[in-house]
Amino acid sequence: MKKEEIKELSTADLKERLSQMEKEYLQQKVNHAVSPIDNPAKITADRKMIARVKTELRARELNNK
Repeated sequence: MKKEEIKELSTADLKERLSQMEKEYLQQKVNHAVSPIDNPAKITADRKMIARVKTELRARELNNK
C-alpha cells in the first residue's frame, strides 16, 4: 500500500486495516522468535507501514480540530 492509497481510504477503513496489520505484525514476531521466518525484512516493512497508517490517522485528527 502506497501513501496515495492510504490517503484515499476513509478513516474507518484505515482504523480497520491498522488493527488487522498490528495483529499480523505481532503474529509474525512471535513466529520469528520461535523459528526463523523466510523473509525477516517483512517484519520491518510491516512496522513501517503501521507507522504510515498511524501518521495519516493522526494528521486527519489534527486537521479536523
